[in-house]
Amino acid sequence: MTAVAAKGPGAPFLHVAVGVVVRQQQVLLSLRASHQHQGGKWEFPGGKVEGAETVLAALGRELQEELAIRIEQASPLMQIRHQYPEREVLLDIWLVEAFSGEPKGMEGQQVAWFDISQLHTLVFPDANQPIVARLQSLFT
Repeated sequence: MTAVAAKGPGAPFLHVAVGVVVRQQQVLLSLRASHQHQGGKWEFPGGKVEGAETVLAALGRELQEELAIRIEQASPLMQIRHQYPEREVLLDIWLVEAFSGEPKGMEGQQVAWFDISQLHTLVFPDANQPIVARLQSLFT
């Protein structure tokens, strides 16, 4: 991901569409490559919102590019603003309750289904912690 707009000197701002892809009591996660920002941590898939793109359009594009799946049913879940030392992010998080296709890491990333009740055992970027808490309150 790259900066969308500068937020002060040297502090890039990213608007990110995030998909919480669920089936029964499981959620689909991707492992960030070690060379990426927050590398080596599990994350909910998605990516930056481009230009005048809607959040849902950005999420659909990102899930198709990253996982080869198409959204069939999704609804807004929450928004999170988080300040990392090197950037600020606005996460627009959507609950993806129905999709078509079989998820696979189209960019070479590892993807896996995890039981929602076990998410606390995984390492996530700091900005993802409120998503984990919300999922565990909704599904467990």
